[in-house]
Amino acid sequence: MKNEIAGNYLKSPGRNPSFMTEKQEKKIRNKIAKIRKALAADRKRWGGQHHDGQGLRYLPPEQFIMLRDYKGGLRYLRWFDRTFSDDSGFPIFLFEWTLILFKTGKKKEAEKKAFETFLENPFLFDAFLEKTLLPLEIEFSSNWAGPELVEYLKYSKSEPEFADFAEWLEEFQSSEKFIQFANEMLEIEKKLKTEPVGKTRSELVQRKFNLVDSYSNE
Repeated sequence: MKNEIAGNYLKSPGRNPSFMTEKQEKKIRNKIAKIRKALAADRKRWGGQHHDGQGLRYLPPEQFIMLRDYKGGLRYLRWFDRTFSDDSGFPIFLFEWTLILFKTGKKKEAEKKAFETFLENPFLFDAFLEKTLLPLEIEFSSNWAGPELVEYLKYSKSEPEFADFAEWLEEFQSSEKFIQFANEMLEIEKKLKTEPVGKTRSELVQRKFNLVDSYSNE
């Protein structure tokens, strides 16, 4: 289901140039307002619970980044976290979440979200940093985990607006903590590639998803 509804995000148009007219800004803010209105109607329709089969909830972060309104993006993501607490999102959405946290000075939170992003797709950061994607001998748990997803990433370190984030991300990926995290995650993924269904596989999966909290709390 998540693959299907996130498709709406991937079909959305590319980002606008850095320069934006008042009319363009108004159009984007109206789009955000319409999404929030549609989500409110969705909740009412389902008796106080969100269904959102279209995946509209994943769209606003991109819009806030287009506006360079990172504080507005953070407010939305705080709401998302409260409202969809059991929704882990999908890789590009998590990338945008990491970017917004960094841009609003929440670097500790950005670190944790970066771990989550890498866990869901280990190729996005290298794509953003314009590095060659390394072939990884791992089993991809979903369509969103493989290198094919990078073609939908609408952000690049070459954009001046993201130069500070790129510098931080380079340093973060070079840190001993991140390298240990990445090596441990990839080692688990390699084992999962051949491990049959059973107790050992379940333990490996649990260990993988415990990595974020383990490294974030250090």
